[in-house]
Amino acid sequence: MGRLAQFSILVAAILLQAQRAIAEAPQATMEKVADALPELEAYALGLINGDATPGLSIAIVFQDKVVYLKGFGVRKKGRPDPVDADTVFQLASASKPISSTIVAALVGDGTVSFDSRIAEIDPAFELSEAYPTQQLTIRDLFSHRSGLPGNAGNELEGLGFDRHNILGRLRLVRPANSFRAGYSYSNFGLTEGAIAAAKAAHMSFEDLAEAKLFKPLGMTSTSARYADFLSRSNRAELHVRHDGKWQTLAKRDPDAQAPAGGVSSSARDLAQWVRLELAHGERDGKPLIGKDAIDETHAPQISLGKHPITGDPVFYALGWNVTYGRYGTVWGHAGAFSTGARTLVSLIPNEQLGIVVLANAFPTGAPEAAADTFFDLVFKGGPTRDWLTSWNTAYESLFGPAIAAAKSTYGTQPTLPSPAMALSAYTGTYENAYLGKALVTELDGALLLGLGTNSAKAYPLVHFDRDLFLCHPFDETPDLPSAVSFRIGPDGKAGQMTIEHLDELGLGTLARVKD
Repeated sequence: MGRLAQFSILVAAILLQAQRAIAEAPQATMEKVADALPELEAYALGLINGDATPGLSIAIVFQDKVVYLKGFGVRKKGRPDPVDADTVFQLASASKPISSTIVAALVGDGTVSFDSRIAEIDPAFELSEAYPTQQLTIRDLFSHRSGLPGNAGNELEGLGFDRHNILGRLRLVRPANSFRAGYSYSNFGLTEGAIAAAKAAHMSFEDLAEAKLFKPLGMTSTSARYADFLSRSNRAELHVRHDGKWQTLAKRDPDAQAPAGGVSSSARDLAQWVRLELAHGERDGKPLIGKDAIDETHAPQISLGKHPITGDPVFYALGWNVTYGRYGTVWGHAGAFSTGARTLVSLIPNEQLGIVVLANAFPTGAPEAAADTFFDLVFKGGPTRDWLTSWNTAYESLFGPAIAAAKSTYGTQPTLPSPAMALSAYTGTYENAYLGKALVTELDGALLLGLGTNSAKAYPLVHFDRDLFLCHPFDETPDLPSAVSFRIGPDGKAGQMTIEHLDELGLGTLARVKD
C-alpha cells in the first residue's frame, strides 16, 4: 500500500471518529455564546491584570455575525494608550492562513491550481536537488512538505537580506527530509508558494492581497507591508519579558516573508476574514472566492502527530492546522515573533464559530488560553482546565532549555582562559555563498563583527577563551550569548570563522577571503 493510500485511510478513520464526536457533543447556540461572553471578558481582564500580556484584542464570529469585538490592556507598557478592536497587531505566522485564502482566490478564478508547478510559474526558484525543483508545487510549499528545513532563510532575513536574495539562496540548503516524505515548517518555503502564485497573476503579493481579499472585505487596517503597519497611529508595540517585566526591546520588519509572517491587522478586520472562511468563500451570501478552492485549503495534507496539550490528532492543510478535537474539527493557526508578538485564529466550522486573539508579547500562552477557555464556556459551561498554565509550560519547554544551555555554557568565562592571539590575526573579510561576506575589524582595542549587506548588523566580540569570542545578536534577549570561533591557519591568521547562531543548517562557517 502506498504512502498516499495509507494517509487517506488514516484521515478517513479520524474523520469518522470526529463525526461521531460531533454528533454526541453539545451544539453551540446563540444563547450559549452570549452567556459565555461576560465570562470570557472577565478571563481576558484577568490575563491583563495577571501580567500574561500587556495588551489583548479579541474578535468572535458566530453564524456569520460578529458577536464580540473588544480590546484589553495597553499598546505599549508604560503608556496609557489602550488596545481596542481597531488596534493593529503584527500577525506573525497567523499570516499563513490569510495568504492561503489569497492564493485560493487565484485557484478559484483559474489563474493557478494548488498543483501548479513552481518551475513553470517561477522558473528561477531552485531547491538543492533537481527532481524536487522540477516537481515542487504550490501545495507542497503551503503544506511544508518541500523538504526545506524550518530555519532556512530566517537567519538571512535577520541579517537584512531582501526576499529576492533569500529565496535565491535556498538552493544551497540541504533538505531536512526527502521531498514530500515529511513535515518541516518553512517560512520562506510558504513565501515562495505565494510569491510564485502572485507572479502567475502578474502582480506583487502585496498588491494581490489587497485586490483579492483586503479591499473586497473592507479590511482597511490590514496590509502585507511593514511600512503600512508603521503608519498606523493605533498599533501595538512588541514586548518581551526581560528582567522580570514586559519591555519593548526590538522591532520586526517581516517584509521579506510577508506571505508567511508579514501581515498586520486588527481584530475588527480579521472578523470579516473569519466570516468568509466559515461561509466557505461567501460574503453576505454572495461568492467572493470559489467554494472548492477555499475548502481545499482546509483539507489535511500531512500528519503532525498529536496536539501538544490535548493529544488530539493534528494535520497540516494548506496554511492551516486541522485538529480533530473535543468539540469537532478545528481550523487554526498560531503566530509568534520572538521579538514580541503572539496571535491565534481558531475556527470550529461545523458550529460556524470562530475566535481571533491578538497579543503584543512573547512568550505567552494567553491567546490559546483565551480561545480554549471560550470554547469550554460555550460547550461545557465552564473551563475544563487551567489553559494558561498548560500553554505557558508548552512554550517554556520549546525555548527555555536552549536559552538555559547557552547561558550555562557561556555565562561564565573559564577560570584560566587561554589568551587570544593578536587581534590582527582575526581581522579580515570572510565569506560563504549562503551568508555572503562578514567583516571582522578592530575598533578601540576590540573586535567588531559586521554581517549582512554593507555590514548592516554589527556585533562587538568579547573574548571568552583562546580563539573563541562571544557576541549578543538577539535584540529581544540582549543577555543571550552566542559563540564566534576562529580556526587559525599555518600562517598564524584565522583561515575560517564559525558563527554559532547562524550555523543551525551547517552553513555558518565562512572562509577568509585572501588579502
